[in-house]
Amino acid sequence: MSQQGEKPAAQEDHWWRRLYDETAPDTGPGSAADSLDDRFDSVSDAVTGPDAGRSDPPVAVVPLPDPRSPEADRAMKPPLPRTVPAGRAPWEPPAGPSRPQTFAAPPATPPPPEPPATAVTPEPPARPVVGHIGDRPPTYDADPAALPESGPDDIDGLVPDTVLDGARYGTYTLRAASVRGDSARFRGEPRRDALLTARFGTGDSALVLVAVAGGARDAGQARLAAVDACRWIGGAVARSHARLSDDIREGRRGDLRSGLHRLTDRTCGRLRARAAELGLEASAYSTGLRCLLLSADPECRTRVFFGVGPGGLFRLRDGVWQDLDPVLPPAGGVAGEQSPDGDRLTMDLQITTAHAPYAGSAPPPPAEPFRFRASVARPGDTLLLCGSGLAEPMRGEPELAAELARRWAGGPPGLPAYLADTQLRTRGYADDRTGAAVWEA
Repeated sequence: MSQQGEKPAAQEDHWWRRLYDETAPDTGPGSAADSLDDRFDSVSDAVTGPDAGRSDPPVAVVPLPDPRSPEADRAMKPPLPRTVPAGRAPWEPPAGPSRPQTFAAPPATPPPPEPPATAVTPEPPARPVVGHIGDRPPTYDADPAALPESGPDDIDGLVPDTVLDGARYGTYTLRAASVRGDSARFRGEPRRDALLTARFGTGDSALVLVAVAGGARDAGQARLAAVDACRWIGGAVARSHARLSDDIREGRRGDLRSGLHRLTDRTCGRLRARAAELGLEASAYSTGLRCLLLSADPECRTRVFFGVGPGGLFRLRDGVWQDLDPVLPPAGGVAGEQSPDGDRLTMDLQITTAHAPYAGSAPPPPAEPFRFRASVARPGDTLLLCGSGLAEPMRGEPELAAELARRWAGGPPGLPAYLADTQLRTRGYADDRTGAAVWEA
């Protein structure tokens, strides 16, 4: 189009006259077919080119499955994704052998951090507990309350509240303990009992000595006398350990009885001499002394006991305690008895009472009878050597003996457990407790 008033060009004026020439005849309808199919064919020929011999392929009719059948579910499943060959884009023609194209998986989102677990404090291991026999515990506390009073001249004589020891040789296991009594712990008095465990020699000929000494509570110097008795009998056995070891392994009981009797008499004589040096009566500086001799030879099961004074010797066999201390005969007698199992028990008293040097004077008190025993242990036996503080409740309280038999039936306990066993408290028995037990494998 042109602006109003503008003169058109000559060629444009000619085109308009031809378009609107009224003298030109009307073209009318075309002779070609003008249906929808004709138009589709015309367009197809223009796009793909004419194809005179083209024919429509036969159409395969595929029946649809019943939607209610399982086959319809499989037919309705979406087709699996097409694997794209590696090395080309999806719109490029394949060239060469194709390989599956793999793609890196997106990085997994790390899980949120777990909250810190609450630290679980492990329960402490069970500790040995000092129990008691009976419905109620004794009056005194089970733990020490007061320390003994001491001065500058008493430092060398101080003794600890508790002594604990143990060993294993040959076929036996040894446990030994000495504990201050409940009464002495409460009153701040020292322990009066003394305990000695020692080994002399080496190898199979070695000899183990266990000595237990304790005096009466009313004896003023009983504590010192007990310590001296253990020290002196230990020195005497140490000097003769080679001969004693041979006698035990060879079973020479007569030589053992006479030799140990002499060593015990010398120890008691030194106690009397020490009492005279201190200006004391012999009874004020005396103590009971009981000893065990054990060979380290695994082939030797002979156990030798000897000593003087109060105390106890018990044996646990087949779950039953046997008291191996016989009733003492009158002073001056000689006893040779047997235990319930036929073990030989030899007691050589050999006590002679001298006449009074002056008329009307009282004769001296008779000496303590000497006790000796050598027996062969059986597998499973438990031999208990103890002072009077443990021997008295063992004889007077059957519940205590039964409880120890139950605890010791399974074998030797550890040192802490053995210490707790020896401290089983019983009403009416508050003296020091000292005992050495030997378990036979």
